[in-house]
Amino acid sequence: MKAMKTPLKRVRGLGSANEGTEHFWQQRMTALANIPLTLFFVGSIAALHGADYNTVMSYFSSPIVTILMLLTVLSAVIHMRLGMQIIIEDYIHNEGTKVLALMANTFFAVFVGLACAYALIKIGVS
Repeated sequence: MKAMKTPLKRVRGLGSANEGTEHFWQQRMTALANIPLTLFFVGSIAALHGADYNTVMSYFSSPIVTILMLLTVLSAVIHMRLGMQIIIEDYIHNEGTKVLALMANTFFAVFVGLACAYALIKIGVS
């Protein structure tokens, strides 16, 4: 019965989901945002190298630092999830395994993001 279908009918639903461009731009925008945010993060860690506990806690409890670190976590987690999604979609061919891997990828990203956000907010409030 498949032979009776037109070529358009056979490929309908298998083509573009019209999300490729949005995915592309999200990944590029998070990569661009990660540049200054990561520089801020690395600079903060380098500046705090050898500092005592109270100095580090005082630094991270500053509202500006907490907000910048939260933005760093948010941007990095979104970028990580998008990048891993591309790898999963490109290299896992079994549909069931692919769906499970995509779900695990999203859950992992949410878990990491929430754990980091919780730690930063807890430090910021104290």
